[in-house]
Amino acid sequence: MLVAACTSSGPSTADRRSSATSAHGSSASGPRVRPTGPARDTASASAPGPRTATVLGAGDVLIHPPLWKQAHADAHGHGYDFGPMYASIAPDVRSADLATCEMETPLAPPKGPFVGWPDFSAPPQVLTALTAVGFRTCTTASNHTLDQGYGGLKRTLNELDAAGLRHTGSARSRKEAATPLIVTLPNGVKIGQLAYSFNFNGHEPAAGRSWEANLTDVPTILTAARRIKKAGADIVVLSMHWGTEYDHLATELQKDEARALLASPDIDLILGDHAHVVQPAQKINGKWVFYCMGNQISRHEDPIAAGREGIMPRVTFTESSPHHFVVSLAEAIPTWMQDKPALRLIDLPRSLASASTLTAAQRSEQTAAHAAIVKDLDAYSARRDGLTIR
Repeated sequence: MLVAACTSSGPSTADRRSSATSAHGSSASGPRVRPTGPARDTASASAPGPRTATVLGAGDVLIHPPLWKQAHADAHGHGYDFGPMYASIAPDVRSADLATCEMETPLAPPKGPFVGWPDFSAPPQVLTALTAVGFRTCTTASNHTLDQGYGGLKRTLNELDAAGLRHTGSARSRKEAATPLIVTLPNGVKIGQLAYSFNFNGHEPAAGRSWEANLTDVPTILTAARRIKKAGADIVVLSMHWGTEYDHLATELQKDEARALLASPDIDLILGDHAHVVQPAQKINGKWVFYCMGNQISRHEDPIAAGREGIMPRVTFTESSPHHFVVSLAEAIPTWMQDKPALRLIDLPRSLASASTLTAAQRSEQTAAHAAIVKDLDAYSARRDGLTIR
């Protein structure tokens, strides 16, 4: 585990309108941003047959300086527009009943100042793009959660509230920390979320304020999962900020923690982040762990190809008995951070299917990225165990 995570100088450490029955972020610091695009058909909410719920996850929202420079250019010099950067994945996000993102960096005031590594403070305008493509929640437990202290933590959560994005992983008060994030879908299925980080890069909460950010501890997580199930969650999705940066395989600690956590009847899915590269998926006790989803958007100063690769897991749960759900479909959508001619997050399968829009060089680059992602994701025989990689 490295303290200097997410460097800008190279490697170091649906659209169904969800409502929260009990969730962090009940107050807003500004106008709520509403997603654009058509809403998903919710007729199935009243249709006969078992209820289903599809959850989509995504890797680190890691805002380096080149990203906000691109967003400024896309706004034609007037503010910051991250929309074009995210446009490619909108159909994927909107296909899920609940799409969740991982907010790696604290957020700055709208006019800055913005700061990159090592102590991030990123443009909050990225939230407009996240809500526009259909994300409903974000996790906020990462090794950078406390980069800007409690003030930055509070501002980040205020901005998420203003954008209409529910959140878990950090808190502004002891009461908020104890309030579970449970999202209710139109068909009544309730999805709970939890998020934890292995450390905070040496930035610790003040004495007696450990509730500010969730630090990984397996017994604590199991207790929290039991409580959120008792609070009404049918499905619990756990986000884990863990692992070793740029290592394509899970550490023994990750594996041990995954086995202990998925042995619990109160945890149904683990979405991992932090390593900045794609790590394997694995089926344990009939449930899935995606050890690391890679980066969602990022642009290190000296990027490596693997750091531009990511996945969006899409897992469908089906009700097998009242309020008991099992995985009926597990998929992974490979993504790629395009560098030229502009920084763009690319849905690789969709892009590769559009032969007429790619140059020979782009097709070659994207084909290689897709093959690398499949290899890394399948290192623990996930496809044999039922994972579909698009």
